[in-house]
Amino acid sequence: MNRTDAASGRRVPVRVDVLVVGAGPAGLALAARLAEAGAGRVEVLEREEHAGGMPRLLHHGGFGRPPRPWLHGPRSAEQSVRAALAAGARIRTGVTATGWAGPLCLETTGPAGLERITARAVVLATGARERPRSARLVPGSRPQGVLTTGELLRTVHEHALPVGRRAVVVGAEPVARRAAAVLRGAGAEVVAMVTEHPRAAAVPGVPLLTATTVGELRGRGRLTGLDIHHQDGRTGLLACDTVVFTGDWIPDHELARRGAVPLDPGTRGPRVDASFRTDTPGIFAVGNVLHGIERAATAAAEGAAATAPVLAHLAGDPWPEPGPPLEVRAPLVRVTPNRLTGPARRPLLLRSARTVTAPVVTATQDGRTLWRRRFPGPASPTRSLRLPPHWTARVDPAGGPVVLALG
Repeated sequence: MNRTDAASGRRVPVRVDVLVVGAGPAGLALAARLAEAGAGRVEVLEREEHAGGMPRLLHHGGFGRPPRPWLHGPRSAEQSVRAALAAGARIRTGVTATGWAGPLCLETTGPAGLERITARAVVLATGARERPRSARLVPGSRPQGVLTTGELLRTVHEHALPVGRRAVVVGAEPVARRAAAVLRGAGAEVVAMVTEHPRAAAVPGVPLLTATTVGELRGRGRLTGLDIHHQDGRTGLLACDTVVFTGDWIPDHELARRGAVPLDPGTRGPRVDASFRTDTPGIFAVGNVLHGIERAATAAAEGAAATAPVLAHLAGDPWPEPGPPLEVRAPLVRVTPNRLTGPARRPLLLRSARTVTAPVVTATQDGRTLWRRRFPGPASPTRSLRLPPHWTARVDPAGGPVVLALG
């Protein structure tokens, strides 16, 4: 692009072979492998100023597969970025995809100005986001000290700014426990963790209030406390100057929705088959945009696994007809993938709305049992069950929905 085009406000046409939107673990893993395999011009767009996704803000160890205690999030993110660049992928940061000009054509804005990027394949790797306090319908004023986990991590690790002295964490999933550790490391006292679930794992030294919800925020200029409601009818007030709303992750599906890419009602992310193909030919989706929050290693593994399907599409393989949808029954809330155009080769991720001890999962189609298994560990709202893929070969491609249920 020349300076005249940038100054005039005209969109400059750009052509690439593969356009990956999102430079987190999934997008970077896919871009590295595609570039290494000779997929042509592979370009990755990241709206943040730095590539790497959430791991660059997570300073605890345990990243990688298998988990390595010494590998912290920022180092893991740096390794992923370097691998993609070394393979020949191009990563552009500070670039936002604002809309679609066609099925495989995105309009963007960034440091280089306005562009219209056309690709042979588009991969959505936009990740997940936490719903803020407003979306959770928590009433009250708008005082300072109300954060999500992402905002907390940016405050402490990216901007090195102080947090309050007395904090409450709303949630009790692994992300909430990490938030409590970050708050403590920043010098705050975590006075309580609050969760609506009847059971949860406690953090040593932090009171855990189960079966409890936040009713209202108190304070004007700065948060002074939270009204809480217990399921047994009791109420109370927690004095604090900081609250961190954790969990309640949803796929960052805005770009998919703008492009009329069909979404799955359970995951609220793009509907995909076991090869990460959406219902729109040429558009793939990988990582946490498919299912909300999963570990970085899971997202990266999905990105790597999408390499072969994307290469096959570039080589001219036809886009399959939509196969039977995968549906879930309560208390199950979502499964990924959401439809089957052929046998799956990776585990299916299944999530429950409540904790179920030693669950028995069944898969049926048109009244026929395809598979049944008891899991030794619990199904829970914070960790997905990983279903083996072998039974998907029994699915009738011309049959009705495949239903996953407990019992």
